[in-house]
Amino acid sequence: MIEHFFTCPHCWQEISMLLDPAYSQTYVEDCEVCCNPIELKVIFEEGELASFDVIELGQ
Repeated sequence: MIEHFFTCPHCWQEISMLLDPAYSQTYVEDCEVCCNPIELKVIFEEGELASFDVIELGQ
């Protein structure tokens, strides 16, 4: 598992998340601070994090 830090696009708080380098994925999760939905797009290439995008979803 890889720990990755990012900023919530709703509340601007820094959040830590554990990512499994075996899987690239896109999913929706609520911010652990403000509970608003965010879409996460995680791409790994050869076990390294190649891309991590956070998209603000409607409130």
